[in-house]
Amino acid sequence: MGSTCDFLGRLGEIAGPAGLLTDMDAMAPHLVDWRGQFRGRADAVVRPRSTAEVAAIVRACGEFQAAIVPQGGNTGLAGGATPTPAGRQIVLALGRMNRVRDLDPLDNLLVAEAGCVLQTLQTAAVGAGRLLPLSFGAEGSAQIGGAIATNAGGVNVLRYGSTRQLVLGLEVVLPDGTVLERLGRLRKDNAGYDWKQVFIGSEGTLGIITAASLRLYPKPAQSQTAMVSVGSPGAALRLFERIDAELGEFLSSFELVSEAAYRVSLDHLPGASFPFSEGWVVLVELTAGSPDLPLGEVLEATLARAFEDGCALDAVIAQTVAQAQALWLVRESIADGERAAGVSVKHDVSVPISRIADLIAAVERGAPELFPGARPNIFGHVGDGNMHVNIILSPQQATDPTVAHRLNDYVHDLVAAEGGSITAEHGIGQYRRDELYKYKTVAELRLMEQFKQLLDPRNLMNPGKVIQVEPG
Repeated sequence: MGSTCDFLGRLGEIAGPAGLLTDMDAMAPHLVDWRGQFRGRADAVVRPRSTAEVAAIVRACGEFQAAIVPQGGNTGLAGGATPTPAGRQIVLALGRMNRVRDLDPLDNLLVAEAGCVLQTLQTAAVGAGRLLPLSFGAEGSAQIGGAIATNAGGVNVLRYGSTRQLVLGLEVVLPDGTVLERLGRLRKDNAGYDWKQVFIGSEGTLGIITAASLRLYPKPAQSQTAMVSVGSPGAALRLFERIDAELGEFLSSFELVSEAAYRVSLDHLPGASFPFSEGWVVLVELTAGSPDLPLGEVLEATLARAFEDGCALDAVIAQTVAQAQALWLVRESIADGERAAGVSVKHDVSVPISRIADLIAAVERGAPELFPGARPNIFGHVGDGNMHVNIILSPQQATDPTVAHRLNDYVHDLVAAEGGSITAEHGIGQYRRDELYKYKTVAELRLMEQFKQLLDPRNLMNPGKVIQVEPG
């Protein structure tokens, strides 16, 4: 196994003085998750500059029997990038691997290293007249490798799909140090297994994503953003059905926000304006590639028909980019506002679109009855069935460790009854690992374990995350 001193010496030879952190103060930000819920320890934080260095670090960790916790921007919400409290392990921070290797507008392709910040890649795509549609609240610090490793979702899944649909190819370092590279430019390739799909959403438990080729789209020439008062989740679903039928080819986002959620956000944004004072709202965004289409007029006509049949009560259509950004800011600041409001129990769930209203009604009715003082804070992506069913706890409940466990069981049992999933875009990590074993079938779990044991028989890749396995 070798001594820790020898191990750190080997890592220092590979990564260089700037690539090896062993000072506790320097390592501290890498040892806790964004929400402060999970804390761990590590012998070192290693910051490679290239895929070759990653491969050498992985081989060294295998020799010294040290676990590896890959970490991007550390913006995850399930503790997947946070080390566990015990054992020999390193954090592999990929932020120095931040080169854009290729950007081809004709192929609609961007090849980027894992440490590239998502917003930087969005800007690069725009500079080439293209769109990288992956977008979520942490895009200013989240790194593309982590987004792929968690199969991140976001606000544009309705039109463009989740991260999985945007990845054309990957470069991955396997647990034995082998570099597996297929940074493809192809839209169609039916030659054997599509192995990249195994690593997308695997949360670093099967290998380390070091680069990816990403699908781009033409940059929209115009967009229209509207905030619509709907009165209830059921009305929101009827409005979605109408807009999808009439304007589906232009619809990129359809976000449902409860009154509780936007009030929490506004409390966090002093001076922010909002068009409505109460009730449920939806945020709708349409985009089009042609500047000549009367997109605003079409949206107004559709909303007028929605007013007539009662699925919309009032609406504000942004007249400028700044007004649209102001509406989106309120939506994107909900998570920060919720954190400032107190301790909350978060549920990133998905159900069939037709069951969204029933799930929300059950939570809003049942959670306060079972947990007096708890406040449901619900928002999410209607078009893909992904709801964030969060519960803000009272100060007394926040000190009781059993409350979160009971709330998780309550919400997830409701989700399971509706044929849903306990996580839609945040992943399993440490946070949902035990619950995965409650809600997945034995056959599914066995297959996942077999993948893990095949690729990582010594369980050195992000152990303690996603699935429960022992070294072979």
